[in-house]
Amino acid sequence: MTVERLVGREEILQRILALHQESALSGGTILLIGEAGIGKTLLLQHAAMRTIETGGCVLRVEGAEFEADVSYSALNQLFLPLLDEIAELTATHAEALRVALGFGTGPAPDRLLVSNAALLLLRRVAADGPLLILVDDLPWVDRASALVLGFVARRLAGSRIGFVAASRTGLGSFFDDSGLPRLDLGPLSFEDAENLIKQHFPEMAVNVRQRLLSESRGNPLALVEFPNALSDQQRQAQIGLPAVLPLTERLRSLFASRVDDLPADCRRLLLLAALDRSGGSATLRSAGGELAALAPAERDRLVYAGQSIEFRHPLIRSAVVEGSTISERRTAHRRLADALVDQPDRRAWHLGEASTGPDEEVAGLLEEAAGRAQRRGDATGAVSSLARAADLSPEPADRGRRLAQAAYLGADSVGEMLGATHLLDRARRSSPDVGASLPAAAATAMLLINDDGDVLTAYQLLMSAVEMNGAENDSALSEALYTLLLLSWYSGREEVWARVFAVIDELKPEPPQVLAIARHTFPDPARTGQKAAAELDALLADPPVEPVDSDLMQLGTASVYLDRLAGLRERNWKVVRAGRQGRVPARRRIAALTHLGHDSFHAGRWAELEQLAAEGSRLCDEYGYRFFVWHFRYLSSMHAAATGEHEASQELTDTMNRWAVRRNALGVRWFAAHPRTLNHLGQGDYEAAYREATVFSSPGTIASHVPQALWIALDLVEAAWRSGRHEEARSHAAAMRTSDLAGLSSRLALHVATARAWVATDEEVRRRFDEALALPGISAWPFDLARSRLAYGERLRRLKRTAEARAQLASAESIFERLGARPWLERTQSELRATGFHRPRAVLGPRLTPKEREIADLAGAGLTNKQIGERLYLSHRTVSTHLYQIFPKLGISSRAALRDALNGWDREEPV
Repeated sequence: MTVERLVGREEILQRILALHQESALSGGTILLIGEAGIGKTLLLQHAAMRTIETGGCVLRVEGAEFEADVSYSALNQLFLPLLDEIAELTATHAEALRVALGFGTGPAPDRLLVSNAALLLLRRVAADGPLLILVDDLPWVDRASALVLGFVARRLAGSRIGFVAASRTGLGSFFDDSGLPRLDLGPLSFEDAENLIKQHFPEMAVNVRQRLLSESRGNPLALVEFPNALSDQQRQAQIGLPAVLPLTERLRSLFASRVDDLPADCRRLLLLAALDRSGGSATLRSAGGELAALAPAERDRLVYAGQSIEFRHPLIRSAVVEGSTISERRTAHRRLADALVDQPDRRAWHLGEASTGPDEEVAGLLEEAAGRAQRRGDATGAVSSLARAADLSPEPADRGRRLAQAAYLGADSVGEMLGATHLLDRARRSSPDVGASLPAAAATAMLLINDDGDVLTAYQLLMSAVEMNGAENDSALSEALYTLLLLSWYSGREEVWARVFAVIDELKPEPPQVLAIARHTFPDPARTGQKAAAELDALLADPPVEPVDSDLMQLGTASVYLDRLAGLRERNWKVVRAGRQGRVPARRRIAALTHLGHDSFHAGRWAELEQLAAEGSRLCDEYGYRFFVWHFRYLSSMHAAATGEHEASQELTDTMNRWAVRRNALGVRWFAAHPRTLNHLGQGDYEAAYREATVFSSPGTIASHVPQALWIALDLVEAAWRSGRHEEARSHAAAMRTSDLAGLSSRLALHVATARAWVATDEEVRRRFDEALALPGISAWPFDLARSRLAYGERLRRLKRTAEARAQLASAESIFERLGARPWLERTQSELRATGFHRPRAVLGPRLTPKEREIADLAGAGLTNKQIGERLYLSHRTVSTHLYQIFPKLGISSRAALRDALNGWDREEPV
């Protein structure tokens, strides 16, 4: 058999396949209940295929409406393949069964006799091997067959027979199901539904896919069929989708007839409910609907009418709209608009749908609604409203402006690069002058950097538009200035910042609070971060924005170099969780993942960091944000360097550097210097570490407008000291102190104090390290703290203060071991042994980290590297690296030995 791939139903399939084993004790029967299109038939097909592949026998029945009045017609289907075996029954049973099936003549046999004959025949077949009976469309099975099948289903104990009957929710049948096990087949999970639609339509635009996921409510048939009713342009988001998705002929044949048979007043009210989408009964009453008219639809189980009107099946709404005329739909939209005078966004949408030609008043209302949607984080809704507003704009300039704004939101928030390009082209055709507008320039800049474009070109294009706009503050200008902050940062060039600062400082009225804070904490925090630190702390303590608001992304940007991201952790997680359900624009989710990743690294949540980086990389690839993927490469390379995956870290930073050169993005090159320096330090190559650490920051100077200089400063001091450049180390430690980095965060305070201790004389070293380790709040930064303790222990050992050295080294060892920071752990253990401290060999041996154990378990279960990576949000390369480290720890050399090696392994105890 060749059947469509099954998605999200494997657990239920395994339960069906185990029925013949259950029947040996208690009878193997399941009633599978679910709405139309939920996947019952496909599940039965897979059950049949798997059973046949394993040597079992399958008998199938499909109820048919046109045969529902033909006695024993379903039983005829079931036993047609067994005509030869009927002869093996006793003469009485064989004759009764042949007559019932229409292969013999004589009076109608007793039903009990037919039922016993059927059961005996099935048991005889099952004696040779497992037998699976599958009955689909149970409501259309004729009465006589249904009664026999019900008799059989209750008498399978002791046999090797599984029995599965599938029925549609809400439809009765002649089959007596009382007391039989029932399994309600619900909708697919969001993740499974997304996988299904990607499987069938891999090139579909992301926001179109999100709309289909929302409309389909996890119904597989709707997920697969809705896209077939759309044009190629609609599937690629080049033109908008209708308010209610259309049906294919297949769907129309299933659902439209049920609506067409309803009375006219019932269909009119259903149309109002289908177009309203809020489901509120009050709105329908206000629109002139009498809810009593819905009674026929309720009896037919099409809707549920209470405080809200709920369509029982996701495709009924489309069927209602498909069955109406254009005139009827416009009338319904006008009535709904009249009923929603107190809800301007919904009213504007209905007015737009009711319009038959250009209408500036309605276009203006839609543009205002788009602004409100954007502020509450609904970028997709904003794009739709702006596109409709453009369609209704009488003046070409207004049409172009609205299309340009829609293009910007599509590129910046939604992640629809192709659709944004199409909207921008339409904007330019509508109004040739629109290219100089802020939205058009911002959209072009975003499209440029995500399509191998040059960062400086994108900056210049947007900066020119901003300067032409003037200093009159509005939301578009604020968004453009925030984008310019990022572009300046990416460029890595000090000279580009001045023009951005000039516009921000001249804004009238004053700039938005978050933008004003970021102006000081983001470009050059070493020199200006203190000015806004207190204001940032107050804003984090009492945030005025919702988690999905775009300001959260800007607040994270303002917080990153002052190590305040922990204060945004829960709000960022809410964005990520909402994004996974398709309720937050992709760009916001990517930013949240980036900020969570930075916080996770510094806070020592490295297993979480791996998953965040993998998820972010996948999102960037999926949504076309190819520029922003470097953030996650940076995070992955930091983690790889810290855990001793030296080659992986080097490869990631090499990729970052090649990528940065092509795009004139020196800022990314400066970022890559951080993990490269850490990687060299982990390998003990201090010369290379020093060269990398001084790529943009000379000893004795905290580089101006290169905020990464804060993060690499202590590494520079260590690399200089360990490579014998003591004067350079002292000079940079002094620069860290005079720049007052310690006032920015407790982590940077630890860095400054540790740098001062690194370069201290033997007489001062203990006091300096003790001062560093006594600082408040430093336990929040475990990797930094452990490195400080390691450095202290090394100096103490060389000063012959062995007992004190052991205490510091043991504390560092515990932290490094928990983090999985292998290079630093090995160095610490070497220092401990040099103090004369020895442990039993087993304790000094290698230990699986929780992440390694998880990967080992999955590999031992037979999953490939790619499958493990998909499950854990890791790249297959990272999985391979982990396994390379796991094998020697377990004393094995191949994947085949994993399962045995893991037996008896205690993940909390070392080998």
